[in-house]
Amino acid sequence: MTAKDWNISEIAKDLHAWLPPRRGWGLANCGLLVSSRTALWIDTPYDPVLARAFLDRSLALLPEGVAIDRVVVTHANGDHFWGAGVVPDAEIITSHEAREQMCFEPSPRQQHALVNGSDPATPLGAYLRRHLGVFDWSETEPVRPATYFTGELELSVGEYPVRLSSLPPAHTAGDLIVHLPAQRTVFTGDVVFASTPEQPGDHPVHWVGPLGNVIAAVERVLDTGAEIFVPGHGPVLDRAGVRGHIGYLEHLRERAHASHAAGVPAAEAARRVIAEGTFPELELPERLVVTIGTEYRHLDGAAERPGILQLMTEVATLADELEA
Repeated sequence: MTAKDWNISEIAKDLHAWLPPRRGWGLANCGLLVSSRTALWIDTPYDPVLARAFLDRSLALLPEGVAIDRVVVTHANGDHFWGAGVVPDAEIITSHEAREQMCFEPSPRQQHALVNGSDPATPLGAYLRRHLGVFDWSETEPVRPATYFTGELELSVGEYPVRLSSLPPAHTAGDLIVHLPAQRTVFTGDVVFASTPEQPGDHPVHWVGPLGNVIAAVERVLDTGAEIFVPGHGPVLDRAGVRGHIGYLEHLRERAHASHAAGVPAAEAARRVIAEGTFPELELPERLVVTIGTEYRHLDGAAERPGILQLMTEVATLADELEA
């Protein structure tokens, strides 16, 4: 995969989506909203190589004299945020909760060292290199948002309104959605990982939860009345596709609650959901160990979340088992 393989498509008037050529860790969707006076990015690619390619494609679509002067970040995960350094003069906007989440995220250079310094003979080292070794953060400096909000924030991009809504803890502790009413479009961030029969996706990974909050967030996306939905990962959806994703989340919650009530450990519950084969088209099933583990923590009333290394070790170990 190279930057030239990525596709940027106009999905509504003056609105473009930057879509990866395949599914996998770190391959997030981004958006570009253009007006005659200003332009806005919605999320950024993961590393500077992809971000510069997105910038080149964006500049080719801008009227003369117009720049990318604002970037909305839907949450603090690096695959939606770390490319913002290629537009150093832009105002970075996110939720106040995402700002707090950033304090717990590894820096780009820390993650680069972890991915490239882990022992490839271990499940974790092999998994990180296989899925994240294609990205380069060796020279990536952290970018700090300039504008934070809680609740609602309305912006204007030329004649187009942009409505930002922060959400209760779901995929992360600081998710937001971006509603573009003139384009009848919502960028959902990672509260939606999309899949269609024509373009299968990956299993979501939800770090904070609970799943009830994720489901409520997706229902809130539908409540906007929009017709086009750009997920954090996966193909663009219509309203029926979003409802289908709610069905997936409800099934996952039901199975997690049933296993918890039966005293089944979280990791084993994830294995059982995978063994059922209910969603065979979805890749990265090992990520269910995180999402179901998150649901168990809420059911147990546990306040403390495991560290990212512990969670990724569990993911890598399960992936190793599944491949074997």
